[in-house]
Amino acid sequence: MSRQNLSFDYPKNVRFTCERCAKCCGDTKERVRSILLLKIEAERISQRTLKDIRKFAEKIEGSEPYVYQMKKTHGGKCLFLKDNSCSIYQMRPLICRFYPFQLKNIRDRKPMFTYTDECPSIGKGPQLKRSFFEKLFNEFLKVMAEDARK
Repeated sequence: MSRQNLSFDYPKNVRFTCERCAKCCGDTKERVRSILLLKIEAERISQRTLKDIRKFAEKIEGSEPYVYQMKKTHGGKCLFLKDNSCSIYQMRPLICRFYPFQLKNIRDRKPMFTYTDECPSIGKGPQLKRSFFEKLFNEFLKVMAEDARK
């Protein structure tokens, strides 16, 4: 996809490098997390883990294009978080790949990346360039196209 077709806004002057704290993988005192899944993502996780979707996710409505929500442990953590590490890292959902960033206004206006400063890694590491967000946006377009074909 050419650069001009990648029309989105993104935060300027933000620094970030993931420190693998796993705060994003579960509930905190300040926030209850919802790990939303597209149909294609749930199917991919099911195929690769050999687990029925109902074992790790529940159907939801009203959050389209997401149709599933990841189940959590009694402690409020993602079921796939093992020893503070993601056991499905290579196939983790978009929502996890994007964190602490989120793509908003995908239906109404020009898509815009926002971020949450609850992530302790915001403000650390290199200043992110447009290319970082282009990779995320391309991943979004690819997964959404795959999901639409299902």
